[in-house]
Amino acid sequence: MASGRLNLHWVLRPLWVLCLLWVLPMVETVTGTSGPWTWAHTGPPLPASGVHQAPVVDCRDVCSLNVSDRCNFIRTNPDCHSNGGYLDYLGGIFCHFPPNLLPLAVTLYGFWLLYLFLILGVTAEKFSHGVTFLAFGNGAPDIFSAVVAFSDPHTAGLAFGALFGAGVLVTTVVAGGIAILRPFTAASRPFLRDIIFYMAAVFLIFYALYLGRVTLAWALGYLGLYAFYVVTVVLCTWIYQWQRRRSLVYSMPATPEMLSDSEEERVSSTASSCDYGDEYQPLLFYQETTAQILVWALNPLDYRKWRSKPAPWRVLKVLKLPVESLLLLTVPLVDPDKEDRNWKRPLNCLHLVISPLVLVLTLQSGAYGIYEIGGLFPVWGIVVIVGTALAAVTFFATTNSKPPRFHWAFAFLGFLTSALWINAAATEVVNILRSLGVVFRLSNTVLGLTLLAWGNSIGDVFSDFTLARQGYPRMAFSACFGGIIFNVLVGVGLGCLLQISRGHPEVKLEPDGLLVWILAGALGLSLVGSLVSVPLQSFQLNKVYGSCLLLFYVSFLVVALLTEFGVIHLPSV
Repeated sequence: MASGRLNLHWVLRPLWVLCLLWVLPMVETVTGTSGPWTWAHTGPPLPASGVHQAPVVDCRDVCSLNVSDRCNFIRTNPDCHSNGGYLDYLGGIFCHFPPNLLPLAVTLYGFWLLYLFLILGVTAEKFSHGVTFLAFGNGAPDIFSAVVAFSDPHTAGLAFGALFGAGVLVTTVVAGGIAILRPFTAASRPFLRDIIFYMAAVFLIFYALYLGRVTLAWALGYLGLYAFYVVTVVLCTWIYQWQRRRSLVYSMPATPEMLSDSEEERVSSTASSCDYGDEYQPLLFYQETTAQILVWALNPLDYRKWRSKPAPWRVLKVLKLPVESLLLLTVPLVDPDKEDRNWKRPLNCLHLVISPLVLVLTLQSGAYGIYEIGGLFPVWGIVVIVGTALAAVTFFATTNSKPPRFHWAFAFLGFLTSALWINAAATEVVNILRSLGVVFRLSNTVLGLTLLAWGNSIGDVFSDFTLARQGYPRMAFSACFGGIIFNVLVGVGLGCLLQISRGHPEVKLEPDGLLVWILAGALGLSLVGSLVSVPLQSFQLNKVYGSCLLLFYVSFLVVALLTEFGVIHLPSV
């Protein structure tokens, strides 16, 4: 059954990319040019083209100024302006916190960054999956972070750092951890296919960095390569299943011992439902009221699970509760596996009012929502009126027990809302990382390959390790490569394509010094090492192989940090 879901992901992913191509141009979170107003832009309006502009100074030079001059520098220097997001992080540090409370401000920003990663993880895991956009959910934080970072030349290094950094992390720490937890024999053909495609993707992006630009043809080429990869995966899976069915025809009749895991699961579930289905039916007929349905639908806590879980799980759950409650209230969930497809009439009617309101308040960081039509009435007010009318009609035209025929539309509304929630959180992550880089004088690349890569990959780390502990190391190992191919090709291709579609002839790439080349080289070296060593081991992945991968990542991290702080540098000419 797990393999069936995995194959479905490969078929659906190109469709989700097409949906993103339609959704993300509406977002335009950090362009600052298409919306009428931007919350986080605290400085004066930037001069139009042709008007004399003061030379742009690196925003990281603020720490070298006198304390009294820092706030004015932040507000007047264009390099310090953030044209997207809801909070002005640099202004908060240098204009609102006293200099002696700078450590407190950085600490608060650090906690807020961790909670933003938690928001990204919860939204992608539960609420992107819940609307049946399964394949998109796992890579949503990486994709949105890359798109947001590519939209601003000041933060483009974050995108490369995060995508390449996550690639090194997943192919070394995660893959090595899987081999240490549960040594196994890798599937030879899928492994070679995935690693060759990933090496091709890294080479193409490496070459784009060398050229210093990405044109429309290159952006479409990245997306086309991923589409070709998906077709290859689907075709290989079909050929393998056809060969397996053909071999079974000439073998002995199937016995219970010869059933696959998915077949055994279907048989056991069918038997259980037949033998014990009536036992769990209520003795007396009971129908919940509308108010009870609403209360239970908005409750994110399972009390029976709460009592059986350890203390660390409860602490994490308490942190998740505000996010899950907010998402339950704003994101419709359609579950085709349930008999009622998760139809909750009172809550779904509320979604018709709240979800569109969230959409207009997250587009352009709320700029379109507060825009007043004719200077009289805000857009969000019109959305509330129309949504309330639709909710009233839906409430009186439907029942609690049976979902309406148009229930499928809630899945699309849920996808839009969850996508914009993820985009809003990703925008804040990029802005706060850039602010921390200014404070500590760190490059965007090192922030991307460390904090952003770690934050976006933490969900993959836990899920893959859990799969390995449950006895599915081969599936977890395959996910290490399939997921990052999606993130790299779609993240770079889609991010650059959206910038080109906004009138830019090409996307300029400015490598952040030697560090970017070390990052790309480390990723390529890890892939080449695995491509050579794994076949030499007859695809037997053991603890020694896993330990070597972990050692490689630690060495890479040390070299990257030494390069960032100038210990390792190119000789001056």
